[in-house]
Amino acid sequence: MDDTLYPEYEYVFSGFKAVDEYLISKGTFGFFNMATHLFEKGERGKIFNQALECLDVSYSKDDIFNLVSIYRNHLPTINLFPDALQILETLKDKMPLGLISDGYFKVQQMKVQALGLTNYIEKIVLTDEFGRNAWKPSPIPYQILSKHFNLNTNELIYVGDNESKDFITANQLGWTTVQIIRDSNEYKNVEATINYRAHFKIKSLIEVLEIINSKI
Repeated sequence: MDDTLYPEYEYVFSGFKAVDEYLISKGTFGFFNMATHLFEKGERGKIFNQALECLDVSYSKDDIFNLVSIYRNHLPTINLFPDALQILETLKDKMPLGLISDGYFKVQQMKVQALGLTNYIEKIVLTDEFGRNAWKPSPIPYQILSKHFNLNTNELIYVGDNESKDFITANQLGWTTVQIIRDSNEYKNVEATINYRAHFKIKSLIEVLEIINSKI
């Protein structure tokens, strides 16, 4: 889902906005601009701490915990990539569609809601619902989808963006794997050994139609 169906940076900025609105209500201004600046510079992990320090705002661990909670629990303002919307519209009535997505369950659940994915996708597997050990590259979510659709492994196609975890298990299970590479993707520069790589690389999800047709 993240960086495959929608740009993940939209979620990040939406979360920053939610936190910014909360901080403004408490008399602190400038968080959104500072946090966005830090993110675009490549900072990750402790942006909340860094932004508050740059704004000369004192904080406690509890304050950061509260801001993270606001970030994770907000209903995001995010949009499907145009090619994602097009491919979902094209395939939704032609073949079964599934989704596997890592991340904190409530966060991913809110993304699914914001994107309206249940209108297109029959089976959605949010791995955190089954525990941290079910996150990719665990075989658990792939097995759940395979069982749900009752298809042979060579009939299944998996599309993702992150070579470090998305394809290794699907490859081992006999699925056809496809990497979507976008300029905005967080993990576009990840390099992995050959068994972690997808069988195909594409720049638009519309190209998946060619791969589907080649397997029919």
